[in-house]
Amino acid sequence: MKESLDFIYKQQKELSVIGGIGDLLGWDQMTYMPPRGADDRSEQTALISKMSHEKIISDEFWKHIQILSENIDDLSEKDKIVVKRLKKDVEKSRKVPSEFVERFAKITTLAYQSWEKARTKNDFKIFAVDLEKIIELEKEYCGYINFPGPRYDCLLDDYEEGMTVEKLRIEFTYLKKGIIEILDKIKSSKIFEKQQEIKFKLNEEKQRFLCNIVIEKMKLPNDRSRLDVSTHPFTTGMGDDDVRITTSYNRPNPLFSFFSTIHEAGHALYELGMPKGEYKDTVISDSPSSGLHESQSRFWENMIGRSKEFWKYFYPVFKKTAPAHFKDITFNSWYNIVNQVRPSLIRIEADELTYCLHVILRFEIEIGLMDEKISVNELSQIWNEKMDEMLGVVPKNDVEGVLQDMHWSGGGIGYFPTYAIGTIYSAQIFRKISQDNKNLLSEIRNAEFENILDWLRKNIHEYGCLMDADDIIKKACGQGLNSKVFVDYLKDKYYEIYQI
Repeated sequence: MKESLDFIYKQQKELSVIGGIGDLLGWDQMTYMPPRGADDRSEQTALISKMSHEKIISDEFWKHIQILSENIDDLSEKDKIVVKRLKKDVEKSRKVPSEFVERFAKITTLAYQSWEKARTKNDFKIFAVDLEKIIELEKEYCGYINFPGPRYDCLLDDYEEGMTVEKLRIEFTYLKKGIIEILDKIKSSKIFEKQQEIKFKLNEEKQRFLCNIVIEKMKLPNDRSRLDVSTHPFTTGMGDDDVRITTSYNRPNPLFSFFSTIHEAGHALYELGMPKGEYKDTVISDSPSSGLHESQSRFWENMIGRSKEFWKYFYPVFKKTAPAHFKDITFNSWYNIVNQVRPSLIRIEADELTYCLHVILRFEIEIGLMDEKISVNELSQIWNEKMDEMLGVVPKNDVEGVLQDMHWSGGGIGYFPTYAIGTIYSAQIFRKISQDNKNLLSEIRNAEFENILDWLRKNIHEYGCLMDADDIIKKACGQGLNSKVFVDYLKDKYYEIYQI
């Protein structure tokens, strides 16, 4: 069995290295690669994806996994855990041909470029051709996996293992109803009628300065990470000590870069907190779900970053950075501005209350696409209708609407629900930390986040894939996914702000 154990750990190490190379290519494409590099990059990405997939599905790898599985009782506890997880992952991957993986990688690399071009030209039709190809590829993938239930369950399972459309519909129905109820009450309040949009500007230098301060306070180590610029903010890890985050400084909202940096830094801290040691370069040193990953970014962005205590520290920092703007703005006024509810068009610029409505909209559309009840050429119209129905605002163009997210260009159908799952988890985590740490509020007021990060490390990060996401949340918070905790949090916070 030693030969088999040596082989599976060597194979995982090589897969980890190849994955890092692929991540570096993707990061470069979205940050510094010249536009005309797309064709060559699609070939490079396709080759890396094919190499990785062929290693995963190789008969030799599978043979050694089977040998170990048949003798599972003779293994150490650590080896049992790794082998069980590997068998489950590899068994699924072996259903998908390498040719398909290569083709998928090539098409999605080119699709990202057509998405960017469509945004520049403000014309969805430019991207629609590639999107149709991607949807057909997703259907083909579902055919290989042959997952029980609707196609969307298959795609959802890749990001949120064990989650189904049926389960999410229950959670999202409650969440949607709760948010709209709160929103309707806010809209009828006098404070909502009088509130005004943020009108001040911060140049890029000042935005960079503020972003660097907050990631330093969050204890994101600068010798293991870096902050760059991209069209759409994202996080990617190339290795145990190399995680990259991006933001954007040219949005109309001067707070966009600040909050997106907090969000991505939350992802980065999770990446750097994965179990290492004996689990380094194994399937265990990873997040069990995208929803759990999003819980970390949403926790820092909203539960911490939009709290009154957080701004006790950062309001004076902003005031010193932009004194002309802040001379007539009190702390309470600024806190209300930061948490202003204003139904808007762009998901990543949405306020905390309405954000999940943007996610539910995409969830409903993606199910329609996979069930063939919605066609690509109908997307702009259906998108706008749903925006009007849920949020009462309608995009003037495709950039404000169906072209705003990059996810579909990368084949990320099924990912969007994880943003709402993570948001719900984040409220549960915050409630539990508040119960466990009686000094929490004073620590946030002083931007002292060491104990918060330590709690997250011990209760979320260090488990990696040792358990499913919902089991990690159950262990940490006493219960699994629960939309009611988040809705109650929203009511407590926003009814106070809007004096309802």
